[in-house]
Amino acid sequence: MRGSGHRRRADLSGRSHPGFPEVTDQLSWYVARAAGLTSWLLVAASILWGLFLSTGVLRSRAGRPWMLDLHRFLGGLSVSFVAVHLVALAADTYVAFGWRELLVPMASEWRPGAVAWGVVAFWLLVAVQVTSMLRRRLVSERIWRAVHGSSFILFGAGTVHAIEAGSDVTSPIVALPLGIATLGVLGLTWWRVLAPVPENPATLRAAARVTTGSAPNT
Repeated sequence: MRGSGHRRRADLSGRSHPGFPEVTDQLSWYVARAAGLTSWLLVAASILWGLFLSTGVLRSRAGRPWMLDLHRFLGGLSVSFVAVHLVALAADTYVAFGWRELLVPMASEWRPGAVAWGVVAFWLLVAVQVTSMLRRRLVSERIWRAVHGSSFILFGAGTVHAIEAGSDVTSPIVALPLGIATLGVLGLTWWRVLAPVPENPATLRAAARVTTGSAPNT
């Protein structure tokens, strides 16, 4: 029964699992958590890389085509890990998630607020990736800029979800990457907003390409 599944997860969320059978029984939950954290790190890396390019931190290399390709690749790869995250949650037997709970905010009985942040982050990620793929065909520049700018909201929602939905955030293995990536995004965002525009021509061209999503000339 769905309700008992939610209660069972709540009872187990703070326990350790030293026995191999118990770990095996919860394999889908561990896969979901690992994939979710990996997707969050990939989103953070994509944002950081875009900020590196647009702020001129990588000034000497900013004009190289592969650097913008890496920015796009990181964002696309994060979608793959989100897919693994969702499938593993749907397969989990401790919290009987259905697709409605995974795709509709506040539909989950288990930690509805925490799950809702993840749902919001998921749909923002989909919007960013889809509009980026369709920018030259169906999406106007104005819409693309607005949606792409929501990457920062996506990052914030994903961060809250990662913290609120897991009982392992006090572990250094989880807390350290979360803290470093979050500080990096906040710091470079501050630099991007307040710092003078870089004067290096290659950096200016790279910043424009990150903003517009246009492919570099080779």
